[in-house]
Amino acid sequence: MTVRIVDIREITKPISSPIRNAYIDFTKMTSSLVAVVTNVERHGRLVVGYGFNSNGRYGQGGLIRERFRARLLEADPRSLVDAFGGNIDPDRAWAAMMANEKPGGHGERSVAVGTLDMAIWDAVAKIEDKPLFRLLAERHGRTADPKVFVYAAGGYYYPGKDIAALRREMRGYVDRGYTVVKMKIGGASIGEDRERIEAVLDEIGPTNRLAVDANGRFDLETAIAYAAMLRAYPLFWYEEAGDPLDFKLQATLGDFYPGPMATGENLFSHQDARNLLRYGGMRPDRDWLQFDCALSYGLCEYQRTLGVIEAAGWSRRRCVPHGGHQMSLNIAAGLGLGGNESYPDLFQPYGGFPDGVAVRDGHIVMPEIPGIGFEEKSDLYAEMRALTA
Repeated sequence: MTVRIVDIREITKPISSPIRNAYIDFTKMTSSLVAVVTNVERHGRLVVGYGFNSNGRYGQGGLIRERFRARLLEADPRSLVDAFGGNIDPDRAWAAMMANEKPGGHGERSVAVGTLDMAIWDAVAKIEDKPLFRLLAERHGRTADPKVFVYAAGGYYYPGKDIAALRREMRGYVDRGYTVVKMKIGGASIGEDRERIEAVLDEIGPTNRLAVDANGRFDLETAIAYAAMLRAYPLFWYEEAGDPLDFKLQATLGDFYPGPMATGENLFSHQDARNLLRYGGMRPDRDWLQFDCALSYGLCEYQRTLGVIEAAGWSRRRCVPHGGHQMSLNIAAGLGLGGNESYPDLFQPYGGFPDGVAVRDGHIVMPEIPGIGFEEKSDLYAEMRALTA
């Protein structure tokens, strides 16, 4: 029997919230949830792979239904399987999705392809009856490390949230086992943000760390002004000060901020990653790269991005992806990344970990669940099962 994809389903789901960062609010934010149905049975049921796109980019139902779903379903099934015909080949499926697409102009299509790619990898690992992180380690000749560093992202602006509420939020993350927390800056005056930063640092204490994120809001003058203020604090990183494609701004900022910086979540291809490392002045001894496979054509492309990173002399341990989803957790454990973002309270049910997985000393241990592990996150799996009911 040739393994084949027999159906692909998509639904656009709201992940709305009154929160805002320095650039956008999330009152109308959506995400695409997809199911890739195969003809393979495991444990008495058809194997279905699931995927969704990360927060910060809207659902991609139009592109998925009009272009990429059709290409997969119309392809000769034999063209999408590995050399032995026993499993889907993710790279062949990726090539089918990208057929007749011009280079460049990554935009929203990278999100649509990344969403489907996640579901395909989930199905592939389930067909192998292995956790994805172990499958990836095997295919790359690596030893999987199920222990993954995670940090807690939050600290958004929203109506009525004063400094006392910000303190409680960050204390809650530390009390749950996180050692690094992240908050937003740039959505208030520099003086207000200084007060917020000092309050959080006081709340979490000297044994924990704080990262700050401007979400690309600043021009060079403002980015430098914030750098002068932020230098006084022992921050984990200063994230995405300016437009993600303004590599000159990023490079110049390094002359004014000696501490660690982070960027990359809004770069969606290995070519853009290469240009960041060529022209963005990023420093491999201290800076962090945040490329998110779910927004950037998926794991197939992310493996090419890792190749670009290492060719430029960087360690993949400097990669801590954006998005807070289980796909990147599997990549971190299987391919040796530096960790992953986490949203303990926001963008649910898509963020977080399988039920029962706890954060201890800033790390989680990956459970041994076939595929990405969605089935053991009960609130998320309820949404997924409804898609194929």
